[in-house]
Amino acid sequence: MRVRAEQATFCTGQTLKGEVVTDALVARPVATIMMMVFFSGLALDIAVPAAVLSVMASLKWLVENWPATNDLSFDQKAETA
Repeated sequence: MRVRAEQATFCTGQTLKGEVVTDALVARPVATIMMMVFFSGLALDIAVPAAVLSVMASLKWLVENWPATNDLSFDQKAETA
């Protein structure tokens, strides 16, 4: 009688310890996806500000080192002549 009850519960998706097999099959991929989303969010939390700050620093450098219209070499030579 006990064997039949164990067989019946095993066929419905439960192991002999009472754990449901389908929960474990669903829980692992769901947990994996949740962890992937969490850690990709952390990576974006670091990568996006780093990219923005890099662009800002590049633009600042470009503006500081861009030659002005009156700083061209041929204009300076014309003024001294």
